[in-house]
Amino acid sequence: MFDKLTDKINAAFFEEAGIHIAGNRELILENCRRIEECSDVLMSLACGKLLIHIWGNDLRAFDYKTGGLVIRGKISQIELEERSPR
Repeated sequence: MFDKLTDKINAAFFEEAGIHIAGNRELILENCRRIEECSDVLMSLACGKLLIHIWGNDLRAFDYKTGGLVIRGKISQIELEERSPR
């Protein structure tokens, strides 16, 4: 019973990705676990149960150590993909 409760708490508070978009120049991600791919035109990020692909120009990542990530640049497309369970 305790394991099920712990799983629900983690899913509700720690595993879900939070995404905040400020125009097409800044994107803030909460609970970003890993940077899968990083270039100035594509960033692929593992956030909770999602793999998030961000397409644009002059993309840069900031503040990774805070448990989240700030992406700045000219964002043209955001794609959300469910990650396979491990």
